Amino acid sequence: MNQAVRLDGSMRGDGVRPDAPRRSLGGACLAHALHDGYTDLLYVLLPVWQAEFGLGYAGLAVLRSLYYATMGGLQMPADRLAARWPIRASLAVSTVVAAAGFCVMALSGSLAGLCAGLVLAGIGASIQHPRASLLVAQAYGGAARGPLGIYNFAGDLGKALFPVTVALLLGMLAWRPVAGLMAGVGLAVALALALVLPRGSLAAAPARAGRIGGEGRGFALLMTVGALDTATRMGTLLFLPFLLEAKGGTGTTTGLALALVFSGGAFGKAVCGWLGARLGVVPCVVATETATAAGIAALLVLPLGPTLVLLPVLGLVLNGTSSVLYGTVPDLAPRGDVGRAFAQFYTAVIGSGGLAPIAYGALGDRAGTGIGLLAAAATALAIVPLVLRLRRPLAACNPG
Repeated sequence: MNQAVRLDGSMRGDGVRPDAPRRSLGGACLAHALHDGYTDLLYVLLPVWQAEFGLGYAGLAVLRSLYYATMGGLQMPADRLAARWPIRASLAVSTVVAAAGFCVMALSGSLAGLCAGLVLAGIGASIQHPRASLLVAQAYGGAARGPLGIYNFAGDLGKALFPVTVALLLGMLAWRPVAGLMAGVGLAVALALALVLPRGSLAAAPARAGRIGGEGRGFALLMTVGALDTATRMGTLLFLPFLLEAKGGTGTTTGLALALVFSGGAFGKAVCGWLGARLGVVPCVVATETATAAGIAALLVLPLGPTLVLLPVLGLVLNGTSSVLYGTVPDLAPRGDVGRAFAQFYTAVIGSGGLAPIAYGALGDRAGTGIGLLAAAATALAIVPLVLRLRRPLAACNPG
């Protein structure tokens, strides 16, 4: 049994309630769903802002980057600052800050006010990923890989729910009242986090043998794999709508296709975390990345109907790898500092998510959609030799 918690129904000697792991996971999932939902609902608001403020596509990209770059760039400093607080307090306060950002947007009458709100919301969002991931890792210790997969899956639920909700609300209300409602949802979630998350401290999982010796190189490899996996996903999603259009698809077809990919991806995030725990990290990642490359290549030759059938399976392997990688962060955390390791890892993958579409887009402009998709498939295959090199660091962290 994990030494960090007791699940036998009795009260631990240090006063931590026996349901603390479930409450920790539930609170972390709630925070992840909200913050990822906040991130993706901005896509729905971009066309509205374009019409109101007369912005071009470059201006819209800047607006999005105010939130996205703030969130990604502050992962490590925000995590270091929040490390002085209990995780319960840092998640609740960060959620209040993110909600306050949407409140500023709702009350703003100018583009400058909108920009200030986006930056404030990004500051609040920067704390959630490393702190919530650490909370789950501490609550479940050596058995955290599966729960981290569930935490990862919860973010996709937020990505699916919030943009749809905002789109429906925009049919009835102006965007500022909608932003105000989103701020209210954030404040309600902050209150729920304060009530749900356990008050007592959870002991971190005991350090594993071999963690200090060679984990630095192994963790750098893990971050590289995570960045390339994110790049593969971003490149595929960038070109997919244009590929479907070339096959005779319509806007409705594209919407259906993306729903199929994201639904398969959400399922993959939940399942692959558990598979990684049972099959091992390296075999699982090799299988998902190889299947991803094969699936992307198949998209290029299949007609529209079979392409749509393939998309949920492609989404499963395209997104599922991330849960395996997130679950491996505690194993390879340098000097056992899991919180800082999560902050560094999320900085790498968020940075890749911001830069990869630019690189793939430039390639697509020069060589076409097909070459762009093949480049994404090649990126997936490039992960295989890298992840094979993780076998030794992982074996050192998990001897026997």
